[in-house]
Amino acid sequence: MSVTLFEPYTLRSLTVPNRVWMAPMCQYSAEMTGPNAGVATDWHFAHYASRATGGAGLILVEATAVAPEGRISPADLGLWNDTQTESLRRIAGFLKEHGTVPGIQIGHAGRKASTKRPWEGRGPVPEGGPGWQPVAPSPVEFAEGHPVPTELTVERIREITGLFADAARRALDAGFQVVEVHGAHGYLIGEFLSPHSNRRTDEYGGSFENRTRFALEVVDAVRAVWPEELPVFFRISATDWLEDQGWTPDETVRFAALLREHGIDLLDVSSGGNGGPAQIPLSPGYQVPFAARVKAETGLPVAAVGLITESEQAEKIVANGEADAVLLGRELLRDASWPRRAARELGAETHAPSQYAWAI
Repeated sequence: MSVTLFEPYTLRSLTVPNRVWMAPMCQYSAEMTGPNAGVATDWHFAHYASRATGGAGLILVEATAVAPEGRISPADLGLWNDTQTESLRRIAGFLKEHGTVPGIQIGHAGRKASTKRPWEGRGPVPEGGPGWQPVAPSPVEFAEGHPVPTELTVERIREITGLFADAARRALDAGFQVVEVHGAHGYLIGEFLSPHSNRRTDEYGGSFENRTRFALEVVDAVRAVWPEELPVFFRISATDWLEDQGWTPDETVRFAALLREHGIDLLDVSSGGNGGPAQIPLSPGYQVPFAARVKAETGLPVAAVGLITESEQAEKIVANGEADAVLLGRELLRDASWPRRAARELGAETHAPSQYAWAI
């Protein structure tokens, strides 16, 4: 019997060996200051290499900042200089060598930048030392205790668009085959999308067309420098979970159709993260219906993410056509070889290094 979860999947000319993919998850383990700020370390290599040997079909390296002030924390990866590019080349090469498609997410944290690493206590890192003043579409703080961000000028918005393109070029040079634009979780692009965080009155605020303008300009800039034969993904929060004041599932479907026209090949569908009194009904696969709706109403390929933990659950999502792939997050932190285990449980096969072949 065929197991859909372990069938190959092709986007443009790129074929991914299976539908079990690793979601981008920050490790907060890069160099923080000095000439090596944002540079990947041995931790990153070991972390991603183990998931490749564990059988993941595609790995999206964590949110990687397009500018120093675009980091979520001072310990985030960056792609604004060539030293950072070189530090990622070894990771991309190892993934590819062992049968996993190397991808990377590029983003800008906006008003959620300059925060502490989770294990150091959440909250902002103050200016001075490793911290800095965050920027945003509007001078609206993310939460109590966070600084009021500096409102971006139109000139700076356009400069940041160019920085996304520069980061995509560096990602390609480092050997990545997929680039994902981070538009979710209340970071800069998501801040522009949502009326909860975007209070502008110029061409980048107000109407749906204006609030989506920055995102589409970034997509166009990235697509212009990314090879035609390779896919570009976009991660979105399908809803802010804020009644009558945030980004909505209806807007997500409308926006997904535009993204498809602008050259996005797959929508990575998450939710939340933009602050406010959000009430998120956490349950197994709770975000899958958002992905399924986008796929059904726009035809844009989608990946589902969020509390997908069991092999049969993942197989059902893909086999039923609710999503084209599943992105595992915390479950792959708990079990680096989850794809190989799932393949055994479902009676399928996935790639593994020769050194591990006796354990299949």
